Amino acid sequence: MSSPSESRLLLPSEFSDSTPSTYGASLNTNDDPESVPRKVLERGLLRKLDFRTAYLVLIYVLNQMDRHNAAAARLCGFEEDLGMKGKQFNTLISSLYIGYVFTQTPSNLILTRIAKPSLYLSSCMSLWGLLTALIGISTNYYQALSLRFLVGFLEATFYPGAFYLLSRWYKREELGYRTAFFTAAIGFSNVFGSLFASGILANMEGFLGYAAWRWLFLIEGYLTVFVGIGGMFILPDFPSGPARWLTSAELALARRRMEEDSRGHGSVEPKPSSGFSDLLSMVTDWKAWLIGTALACCNASLSFNLFFPTLVATMGYSPTISLLLCAPPWIVSTITAVLVARHSDATRERFGHTAFALSMMITGYILAMSTMNITLRYLSLFFLTQSQVSNVVLLTWISNTFARSSSKRAVAIGFINTIGMSGSILSPYIWVSSWGPTYSNSCRICIALASIAVMLCWVFRRHLERLNEAAEAEERELRLPKGYRYLL
Repeated sequence: MSSPSESRLLLPSEFSDSTPSTYGASLNTNDDPESVPRKVLERGLLRKLDFRTAYLVLIYVLNQMDRHNAAAARLCGFEEDLGMKGKQFNTLISSLYIGYVFTQTPSNLILTRIAKPSLYLSSCMSLWGLLTALIGISTNYYQALSLRFLVGFLEATFYPGAFYLLSRWYKREELGYRTAFFTAAIGFSNVFGSLFASGILANMEGFLGYAAWRWLFLIEGYLTVFVGIGGMFILPDFPSGPARWLTSAELALARRRMEEDSRGHGSVEPKPSSGFSDLLSMVTDWKAWLIGTALACCNASLSFNLFFPTLVATMGYSPTISLLLCAPPWIVSTITAVLVARHSDATRERFGHTAFALSMMITGYILAMSTMNITLRYLSLFFLTQSQVSNVVLLTWISNTFARSSSKRAVAIGFINTIGMSGSILSPYIWVSSWGPTYSNSCRICIALASIAVMLCWVFRRHLERLNEAAEAEERELRLPKGYRYLL
């Protein structure tokens, strides 16, 4: 790997002499004419990059639709046709996340060692789409359970992989905003997915002799396959490799940006260290377990989104109307998620934004468990959906904190997200049918989990704050320039 001085020679002269800066600053914050070419080139680079990475939003929309289509199918005979009893539906939902636990960290280790993440992620997507379509022709519970279990293994490659891919192109103060757009797909999928599902379930019952819920899985599955094939040609690979869609100057700038962003925190390129040593350093890092547990509690408290159509149905409307009513809360949530994440980036603050979003969810749960009034219960759904951005900011914070070498960052994202997914495995059992229609017990459990997540995040913040204070004291004592600071 080239040294910083060598890589500087790779850059065109118009921006190679930019003044050094601390994290978060532009390469040249002066308004002198020499800074204009750099700024212009950077704008062009980000515009092209945003266009490419926007495809991740479309993939994630379909990823979320494939996760949640069982909840929509449940309204139109999915359980009855496959003979499900007791908590079998909850087990079906939970089975998807078992694959996430086993696959996420190894998958991200693979990503650090391949040159074409676009082919890897897109191929996995096409395969999980095919398995999703096969659920539509399953004839019993165990076939559907097995297929959904396998879907989880392939889906697990995408989220941590996409997050890692973004972190290899965007600087820390840019990452939260882009991640917000990426994870805004959760809102898009709940809006579009609800409308899409309502159209299929309302109009395709008995078409060609198949139940409407079967068409839901078939259509969404093959749509996922098609989009996955498109991703092979659209998604970017890593900046360390060739990129025909960038000029040589833009590619050199992309590499330089990542070098500058990690200055004082290690190299941005993969180190020759083994994947095992990177994983071992994560397993023995108490900070990873702390924030991973916070993420697990956060994911479990967000479990309402897995049963959103069921919660809306408690208001007494038909399946079609219930699915249509799912859309407005998620439309509002998508808009506010982007605004909150943008503000988090602008202020370079993570904990307060995470805690604020989780407090909105706690308010929604308190409102939902207090009444069965249709208006107030529907209002509670708007509060609940506001919390989705907490997951976005928290994951961005994780990437910011464990951003040493590329390989360590990949392992950190995969490992911590694996811990976080343990909450998703258990979350379906929070919403058992016998607790409906009020689901008061479910709300209480989620309030407790959200509160624990906030407390653990506060402990994590205090630790990073002390590390920043120690670094500042050392710089002051040795008269060093300002170096790396953790975001709080």
